[in-house]
Amino acid sequence: MNIPTSKNPRIVIIGGGFAGIALAKKLKNKNVQVVLLDKHNYHTFQPLLYQVATGGLEAGSIAYPIRKIVQEYKDFYFRLTSVKEIDTVNQKIISEIGDLHYDYLVIATGSKTNYFGNKDIERYSMSMKTIPQSLNIRSLILENFEQAVLIKDEVERNLLINFVLVGAGPTGVELAGALAEMKKAILQKDYPDLDIDKMQINLIQSGDRILNTMSEKSSEEAEKFLLNLGVKIWKNIRVTNYDGRTITTNSDLTFETATVIWTAGVQGAKIAGLDAKSLVERVERIRVNQFNQVVGYDNIFAIGDIASMETELLPQGHPMMAQPAMQQGKLLGENLVKLLKKQPMKPFEYNDKGAMATIGRNLAVVDLPHYHFSGVFAWFVWMFVHLFSLIGFKNKAVVFLNWVYNYIWFDREGRLIIRPFKKKSFVTFTSDEV
Repeated sequence: MNIPTSKNPRIVIIGGGFAGIALAKKLKNKNVQVVLLDKHNYHTFQPLLYQVATGGLEAGSIAYPIRKIVQEYKDFYFRLTSVKEIDTVNQKIISEIGDLHYDYLVIATGSKTNYFGNKDIERYSMSMKTIPQSLNIRSLILENFEQAVLIKDEVERNLLINFVLVGAGPTGVELAGALAEMKKAILQKDYPDLDIDKMQINLIQSGDRILNTMSEKSSEEAEKFLLNLGVKIWKNIRVTNYDGRTITTNSDLTFETATVIWTAGVQGAKIAGLDAKSLVERVERIRVNQFNQVVGYDNIFAIGDIASMETELLPQGHPMMAQPAMQQGKLLGENLVKLLKKQPMKPFEYNDKGAMATIGRNLAVVDLPHYHFSGVFAWFVWMFVHLFSLIGFKNKAVVFLNWVYNYIWFDREGRLIIRPFKKKSFVTFTSDEV
């Protein structure tokens, strides 16, 4: 990897997400050599991916170059690569661009979409965990409408403008709200020769309420907001298969659609090489102790979504969200410095700052530890928190100006098919239908 030798111990960080970047910042100009590895050369602000997918923002406004974040850091190196395996015996990682020895290793690889072993759903549905995936969704949505105006058969035309979102967590709810606002204010103007009223937005949840990680009051209010926007919500329904055209469920209910966006679950993006005892197989997360040390190893740590710190209050580990990831990254940075100085490390305690979700224009729900609110004020709080959390002044300014423009004009100028995308599908049209 062409990393120079150093008199300082080498800390290798795998992953430039919320956890990895928080750790890197804490290690700035300490007496360590830091090597950060990621398969992208940018950090993604994932909470706003749905706005890229629906044309509200361009991809560049929620991404920030990793090299720019660390360019003032001494003895700090970034390499663009994917890590294939960890050799714990020889203390090295094996990547696409070569091997690298470590003194301390931090795994911050985040999470990926969980299809629960269903290969058909994985093949034919869309996921939204990265910027390229969000751009694919945006292209597919717009391509569906461009194709729909060419279709004579009403059944086949409706198939293209029927959208099904599986999973009613924050991502599914926010995406459903954004699609509903596109239907209400934009698509009917862009496609006057289509009956946009026929467009359906279906949100399927296997549990008995949406936003089930938030308070019941937030769930109820979010559901009310979505219903008023025209979203159809199906609860206690579990999707069992999708063949590119028909969704089957654990009931008699089926859906005919050319577009399924899967937000029903996530699992850790694990790397081969760790002892099986260190892994939580079902969700592919890595077991860690209260100091984020991987179980069975003294010099390997895991933070963020990939880490499962099981406690009495959180037997399944911390929620796979940005706040636990950033808090673990910051504390581990302090603990690694203490460890090198042979000082006792501080155990991690999660400070739950609350949760929030936006449903649409002037519509959001916010849960704080001792307070709940919704509506316009919650929407402004949501915007402020997300703006403040973005990296880089330019990104903050661009996103803010986009939101102001979208609010005043009720428009989304990012509805561009920059790179055409076609998902594998069983949907075909004969010459008579077009």
